[in-house]
Amino acid sequence: MAPTPATPQEAVRPREVARPLPGADRPAADRPPRRWAAPFTAAALSTVAYCLGLALYGSYPFGPRSRAVNDLGNQFVPFHARLWDLLHGQATGDLFFNWSSGYGVPFLADFVTYLMNPFSLLVGLFPRELADLPVFLVTLCSIGLAAALMTVLLGRLHPGSGTLRALLSVGYALCAWVLNDGAADPMWMWGPVALPLLGIAADWCLRRTRWVAGTLLVALAWAGNFYTAAMATLATGLVLAVRLATAAGMPPGARLRAAGRAVTAALAGIGLAAPVLTVTLRASQAAQPAPPVSYEERPTVLYQLAQLLPGGHGGVTAPNIFVGMPGLLLVAAFPFVRAVPVRARIAWYALALGVAASFVWKPTILLWHGLALPNGSPYRAAFVLSGILVMISWLALAHRPRPGELATGGALVALLAWACRDQGPVGAATWLLVAGGGTAALAALVALAALPTAGARNGPRAALTAALAGTVLLTSAYTVFSVTAVRGKIAWFRPKITMTRGSLAAHAGLAARDDWPRSRTDPGPHEFANNDPLLLGGEGGAYYSSYLPAATARALAGLGAGWYMRGRHTLSFEDPVGRALMGVSSSLFPAPQHPRGDFTVDRARPAPAPLLTVRSRLAAPPRGPESVFARQERVLGTAVYEVPELTPTAGTAPVRGRGGWLLPPSALPAAAAPLAGPNGAGTTFTARCTPGGTVVWYAPWFWGQVSGLGTRTKGIGRADTTANPVRVLGRVPDDGTVAVRFIGRGRQWLPARPLGCLPPGALDRAVRALRGPVALSAGGHRLTARLPRGSRGHAVLALPAVRGWGCAVDDGPRRAPASYGGLLTVPLRPGATRLTCTYLPPGLTGGLAASGAAGLAAGAVAVGGQLRGRGRSRRRTTKETRG
Repeated sequence: MAPTPATPQEAVRPREVARPLPGADRPAADRPPRRWAAPFTAAALSTVAYCLGLALYGSYPFGPRSRAVNDLGNQFVPFHARLWDLLHGQATGDLFFNWSSGYGVPFLADFVTYLMNPFSLLVGLFPRELADLPVFLVTLCSIGLAAALMTVLLGRLHPGSGTLRALLSVGYALCAWVLNDGAADPMWMWGPVALPLLGIAADWCLRRTRWVAGTLLVALAWAGNFYTAAMATLATGLVLAVRLATAAGMPPGARLRAAGRAVTAALAGIGLAAPVLTVTLRASQAAQPAPPVSYEERPTVLYQLAQLLPGGHGGVTAPNIFVGMPGLLLVAAFPFVRAVPVRARIAWYALALGVAASFVWKPTILLWHGLALPNGSPYRAAFVLSGILVMISWLALAHRPRPGELATGGALVALLAWACRDQGPVGAATWLLVAGGGTAALAALVALAALPTAGARNGPRAALTAALAGTVLLTSAYTVFSVTAVRGKIAWFRPKITMTRGSLAAHAGLAARDDWPRSRTDPGPHEFANNDPLLLGGEGGAYYSSYLPAATARALAGLGAGWYMRGRHTLSFEDPVGRALMGVSSSLFPAPQHPRGDFTVDRARPAPAPLLTVRSRLAAPPRGPESVFARQERVLGTAVYEVPELTPTAGTAPVRGRGGWLLPPSALPAAAAPLAGPNGAGTTFTARCTPGGTVVWYAPWFWGQVSGLGTRTKGIGRADTTANPVRVLGRVPDDGTVAVRFIGRGRQWLPARPLGCLPPGALDRAVRALRGPVALSAGGHRLTARLPRGSRGHAVLALPAVRGWGCAVDDGPRRAPASYGGLLTVPLRPGATRLTCTYLPPGLTGGLAASGAAGLAAGAVAVGGQLRGRGRSRRRTTKETRG
């Protein structure tokens, strides 16, 4: 007689002689009201512990350090302020295009990368001036949801006490990666949510059920944040492989079918989220390249092992992986739990060790991060190892480890702590957590294990479980406090202030001067955050994004704007010609003789050029090198600068080289430069210009001080990472002699002619000669202009020429515009009267097609399943009737 095949439920569980945990033997049907009690407990404990730890430290939003060490404010509060504007219909632009930043940049890739965590929508429920708070809530809610979902997933791995699963899940939701890496980046916090989501979907595939629902979970994981979802998908595949390899009584064919279901569900789910991938892929290909990074040196094995101990933050970059003391104790005890089959113990430990090793080997680091070394920590995937460690800890606990086995795990943890006592992550907080929290957790686990399984009273068990829950809550809160305190001492984690009185006043001032789209109101180079235009409003040149188009960075830098991070962070123009070219009518400036943080919004003088100008002809670019002053003049359409020859007259003698000046190291450090005499530190150049004109200087890679004409400015250039913009120096004196001193730090290079002079009235005359449109409207991702009579030649738009724009003249076809000095230009036939330009994100059409195909496939499977189910039901009914 053939053996009865294993059911899907039996096939995924290894044979064991484990004593079941209390309550594990009760049918699920007997406990429906308590189904969500354990996930809710995990969410509540993790969020309370996180808030309690921050409150103890006084960090945002609980205390006086909320403004001093607010990791969230640097980049993501401005993005959420932009989301608030979109939700309330107050944004200049839409999901496709952002008119506020970079003088006009694509936005959809930024939206799906930074704002697709569903909890980001909470920002719409709060006043705009409180945007910091919903950004904090994104992290907090993600922590709670991650804990709840991990509790569910652990129950799918092996049945057992929901409360104990919840307590281990708290360690996952507040793991080292969350506290050190994820909490400061709200979009990454979807990663800890995605891992259990994908694990549940894989479990359904393993049990041959809910394929369509599994694809939806995959799509949700990838849509929320595709970057961390890719890491979670890879980890889920490895976990599924271990479960298939260790499943007792599962035929090879069933294993292959389960793997096939998982693969197809993953592909269909990713297909449903395809627009997220296609748009960001095209945007990444068009983006300004990041500064080069290399993987220099991996941390030592002992240093990596020290990361298992909670409470610290070392000075050496390493994978952050601790999951709390209960989880660590159970992971250490897992190899000795005899109720777990040997094959399962070996497979799960091999998985954890293999993943840990893959984090510090460059080829696999590239695999975890999409084949590109990240510009920052190379260990952004570490949360998946924390998830695997929690799974191992649950498998150990679910198999009812004996007191001796737990004691052996405790001894291993003590040995680990002693071996790592001199490592950077191990400090006073670590010893307190290991000795105090570890001892309490071990005692509670041993006492629970010692209780008899049959006929035991609920009172002692409930008391011990409550004691373990209290231990988890207090140690987790203290871990949050200690890690935050260590990070608070590191300058890098102290970002710029965002929602302050000054930024709110600046927002109101800019809104009062808003004149869009007739002209731009620019927040200027004064930074409250890395994305001032998103935070303050207006239409400025500053923008910081991984997807900032290379065309934008090159266009603005070519015309004299500055940048950071090798062009991934552009800045606004600071000189009169640059502002005039981009149609800037008002700019934010520090208020003179007022406390720091007070600003005024000043009108541009002279008035700026229109955002669209009609040119009868365009000047051809020169064959050789072109100075920034010549590039500005070519785009403006007329010459306005005097570019004088420089003569060294005092200080350290420079060396005239090919195309510029080499300045030897200054005799005095830059800090002492203001005290130097006329023949002291630095080099003084003189030149002659028309009296009464405005002098600007441009030396993009100069680091040091530039002084003259009664003013002093600072250069922070560093080739090619940080570029200085064209900056105003002062007014040409009545005798026409301009003396400028450059005091550099170390050897510095200057262009051959770093000074430009604007004679009085020259820029005003040039701007008044330009022809603008009769009417202009710009909103969403569309721009429409009614052109003046007799228009011919070209329309030049004060907008960086990025891919995705298409323009139509009158009723003509939509064609891609060209670039003129980095700005959009459209050829006009004689007599043209109307110009319409629209922006469509590259990759969106293909992504929507792939998403539609995946949706049709999932729908077909769902309909087929329904039809098969009805057919089986009819056959059963027929048999019963005949019987």
